[in-house]
Amino acid sequence: MYVIVDHRETVGDSYVSGFSREGFSSLSIAESEFKEWLEAASEHDLEAVEGFLLGDFEERPAYPEIIRSHCQAPIIALSDVKSLSQTLELFTAGIDDVVRKPVHIREIVARSEAVRRRMLGAPKPAAEGRLKVFFDGRDPEVEGVPLPLPRRERHILEYLVKNSRRRVTKTQIFNTIYGIFNDDVDESVVEGHMSKLRKKLREKLGYDVIDAKRYLGYQYVG
Repeated sequence: MYVIVDHRETVGDSYVSGFSREGFSSLSIAESEFKEWLEAASEHDLEAVEGFLLGDFEERPAYPEIIRSHCQAPIIALSDVKSLSQTLELFTAGIDDVVRKPVHIREIVARSEAVRRRMLGAPKPAAEGRLKVFFDGRDPEVEGVPLPLPRRERHILEYLVKNSRRRVTKTQIFNTIYGIFNDDVDESVVEGHMSKLRKKLREKLGYDVIDAKRYLGYQYVG
């Protein structure tokens, strides 16, 4: 899930729509409400955040310190104008990347993943072996042949590969794929997505790459 912080509702709504079209969940929060949301967010909520996008507002340079006290997800500033002094100020403040608008959602996701790899030691752009998993919107490949997946199944697979060092719960997957405030869908939908995804991978590979344990969750085992 990506969190957009901006005082302009139309800007936030535009990015939420863009992320949705690419199969990613996102949440738009007004600058005036963000600090309160961050303080109240649970550990599971914050674990679902894959990146923060900060619009152009006066207090933005202070936000990296505020965010880092709660969450280690990449922080990207969206710039309305090309300004070297502003860019340097943002990097000095702790912003991980600065992107000039307009920018495609897939570029934001790719930049966020690049920051994540540097910061957290996340996987390389593609997992090694027969199955290669990308994090830039491309379908995975099995022995060099693309395996077309619905966007949510693809995103679930990417999330599992990113977190292959640990087991993740159904709730964590749901929060990441659908967003933490989505009351229109029950989190049991994850089981359906996972069943279809595992079947497709098993048919192509001949074995399971996703280990499922009841009550404990799922883990990518390669």
